[in-house]
Amino acid sequence: MIGGLKAKKATGIKGSFQDACAFGVNPRLTDELLAFILTGKKTATTTLVREMELEGSPEPQLGEYCIKLDGLEKPQAIIQTLSVRRVRFREVGKEHAHCEGEQTLESYRRDHVEHYRRRGEALGFTFSENMEVLLERFKFVYLLRPARES
Repeated sequence: MIGGLKAKKATGIKGSFQDACAFGVNPRLTDELLAFILTGKKTATTTLVREMELEGSPEPQLGEYCIKLDGLEKPQAIIQTLSVRRVRFREVGKEHAHCEGEQTLESYRRDHVEHYRRRGEALGFTFSENMEVLLERFKFVYLLRPARES
């Protein structure tokens, strides 16, 4: 996988990578979230289970590695999954919101509800705060190359 061999040699990573993907719905947001990962401000993410099921995406697994892409879809960093748990969206607390890089639980909820409503419209379902989400905690492991200048 892109950048994987270099990272494995440099870090001693054993095993395979789950995916190469980006956080964010546009290049600007993707680069912002990548910067949060690189500075340690973002150490968690939330994924709507229904969206994963409809798109055929695998659930992240404990200990698994993932290559994070920038807004130009270039590999930039490797993260490792530390924990994954399922909860109802309405049960997500301020600690997780903070680990996502949000200032408040309210901003976390507002941004995620808006995103999940749009995804639901695109995928043919109606978002509800009773829907299950995956709360993934991760750590930044390796910089594949310096992030591009904004």
